[in-house]
Amino acid sequence: MSALAIHRYVTTAAICAAIAGAAHADGLGPIGGAIRETKPIFDTRLRFEDVDQDGITNEAEAGTLRMRLGFETGKAWETALLVEGDLLWQLDSDYNSTTNGKTDYPVVADPKTHEINRLQLSNTSLPMTAITLGRQRIVLDDQRFVGNVAWRQNEQTFDAVRTVNKTLPNVTVDVAYVDQVNRVFGNDSSQGQFEGNIYLTNLAYQFPVGKLSGFGYWLDIDPIDDVPAAVRDSSETVGLRFAGERVLGRIKLAYAASYATQRQYADNPQRFDNSYGMFELTGTYRQFSLGLGDEILEGDGVKGFTTPLASLHKFQGWADKFLVTPPNGVDDRYASAGFMLKGVGPFDTVAVQSTYHEFEAQRVSSDYGSELDVQLQIKWRRFLAAFKYADYDADQYLTDTTKYWMQVDYVW
Repeated sequence: MSALAIHRYVTTAAICAAIAGAAHADGLGPIGGAIRETKPIFDTRLRFEDVDQDGITNEAEAGTLRMRLGFETGKAWETALLVEGDLLWQLDSDYNSTTNGKTDYPVVADPKTHEINRLQLSNTSLPMTAITLGRQRIVLDDQRFVGNVAWRQNEQTFDAVRTVNKTLPNVTVDVAYVDQVNRVFGNDSSQGQFEGNIYLTNLAYQFPVGKLSGFGYWLDIDPIDDVPAAVRDSSETVGLRFAGERVLGRIKLAYAASYATQRQYADNPQRFDNSYGMFELTGTYRQFSLGLGDEILEGDGVKGFTTPLASLHKFQGWADKFLVTPPNGVDDRYASAGFMLKGVGPFDTVAVQSTYHEFEAQRVSSDYGSELDVQLQIKWRRFLAAFKYADYDADQYLTDTTKYWMQVDYVW
């Protein structure tokens, strides 16, 4: 099914629902009930981002306002409709948005855009099964391989057919076919969409001590405007992930480990066989937490392990220096610390988190550098304010980069 076919199907269904709803708004019929149960969507974020990067003369200053407006109906014949628009304005445009041509500034990938963020039909008529058709969010496991990139102002969504089944006890089967990925760069970017044939499969079993997930992701991504580099993301990734937590006395211990292999797929002319490994351990005592982790993405000297559908900002430092894995791979060893206080004055919560990374090449002996990340979050009712800072200190890879963010979110 093509993206155009999906859009036409969902749009037609939305129009039919609206017409039928007008006829049954008095409560006669399932659609009238679905309309009465409709809930609005209102999500807004005001952000200022500053980037100071060695090798680029100007310092980026990006002020942006993002709003998501829409609605989700109740169910008629076990089917609900969700419609959501994404509106992003530039309040201060002294930055390279990737579409405004300001290449003498560092990149802040928040271009001005107004577009459909989600447009989907969800059906639950089959027992223990949810089927979603249309433009939607897909978030799998920790988002290392598939996520919605929620950090950026314009999130990543998928034109897809997705089925989630929980018929067997403790088992979740999640499969999806995607023919278009709507990336954070927006409609005006030549790389704003990935098109092709993408198959996502995730099978999970919940044990008492954690969840074991087996996954297979097959990405056949079309070249973008005849750019050969786009073909390199066509890959076959298969792996396992285990994550859980246990209470040991007064300490809550959270743990996660993952392993995957990746090879070329479909018409990708490259030949590669790289692997991925991760282990993380976090202990929490009252409001304090400490964690250690190691994440390794292999490289063969030509191409590194790639995760083009991931929420990449969550991994390997908030300065986003490793959005593309180096050809010699990367070994990220990190330590984290944080605390959360509840009921601080008028605020619901006040939380501080910090992480320190040491980056090295995986294949050869090379020190990439280090990074310190710090974040302060304050929650008050429906508002969430955050100050965030990232400082990448380069060694034998890339350049020194400092970033900081100030933002306020409101979700209704």
